[in-house]
Amino acid sequence: MPTPDDLAPLAADMTAWRRDFHRHPELGFEETRTAGIVAGLLRHWGIAVEEGIGVTGVVGTLTGTRGRGGNRAIGLRADMDALAMPEMTGADYASTTPNTMHACGHDGHTAMLLGAARWLAANRDRFGGTVRFIFQPAEESRGGAARMVKDGLFERFPVDAVYGMHNLPGLPLGTVAVPKGAVLASSDTWEVRFRGAGVHGARPHLGTDAPLAAAQFIAALPMIVAREIDPLQAAVLSVGHMAAGAANAPNVIPSEVFLCGTARAFTEAVRAHLEARLAEVAHGIATTCRVQAEPRYIRRIAPTINRAEQAAVAVRAARAAVGDALALDDHPPLTPGEDFSEFLAERPGAYVWLGTGDPAHPEGFHHNPHFDFNDAALAHGAAFWCALVEQELA
Repeated sequence: MPTPDDLAPLAADMTAWRRDFHRHPELGFEETRTAGIVAGLLRHWGIAVEEGIGVTGVVGTLTGTRGRGGNRAIGLRADMDALAMPEMTGADYASTTPNTMHACGHDGHTAMLLGAARWLAANRDRFGGTVRFIFQPAEESRGGAARMVKDGLFERFPVDAVYGMHNLPGLPLGTVAVPKGAVLASSDTWEVRFRGAGVHGARPHLGTDAPLAAAQFIAALPMIVAREIDPLQAAVLSVGHMAAGAANAPNVIPSEVFLCGTARAFTEAVRAHLEARLAEVAHGIATTCRVQAEPRYIRRIAPTINRAEQAAVAVRAARAAVGDALALDDHPPLTPGEDFSEFLAERPGAYVWLGTGDPAHPEGFHHNPHFDFNDAALAHGAAFWCALVEQELA
């Protein structure tokens, strides 16, 4: 099975690609430059390419020449988009695009899958069956996976299983961890608008107090999680934004307060409970305060849940690629969301973590302006992809 040593000759190229992508980040559905480079490299290596899947997505298809493997096909996914935030790394390859940076490592994901594609194209006699290299746009809350599915991803490029990988700072460098079951939480948005009768702040009895209702609602959110969710489960309800009144009118009780935030869960049952109870609590508090509540729950991303069979395959590939000491057959679930769940709703698969070690900057974790992907992990990630192909298609 391929190891990081086998992929080491490609490390310099992967680093160059990664830093080029980092220097020129693109937001979701705008990854035209990135997609063009990806498509050009894949074609140069003799891989069939289709562009424009899900607006700016790219799919490469490579069929092995080994006698076994038959008609089986698997998908390997890397996301390409950046985040709308300024960069503060100080790297000489820092973003040249204002308020846009690769703060989640998708530049590394794209480079690693390119490295694996190049190695597999040069070693197609080591596997049979078909590999689909799926370069996805708009993972960062813009629905890129769903758009690719809507565009007929799996009808046009059939696979029997699909796999994803994400870097994880803090996990020892080169570690490949494969969670059992839940990997990442659902990521939903909730909104509540409280409407009352605005009034002079000195005469509150003549109106109805929307800010008071909003305050009680915010205080009630922890009750839903702490007293209604099984302690062995997990859930998050957080307020991310509130708007009411005017700073230059402190003597006015505003007639309207708007709140919105995020909800996270690892099961559909808990997710449904959060959705129902948010509305019920909002209406109940509104009745008590003699105001109106207009709650809205927006389902965005389902929980990412590994299938047992594909997780087992990924563990075997991890052990073959990076060795037993760096291969973990489980990892605790994390509460961020990931739209790879859209792929898992269509095909069985698994999602793994790639350890990139401690960040160079103490604040350099995901979605932080100091984040930077650790290039030392590129060969490990690419080797895992190659070993996975040989496991699945040998």
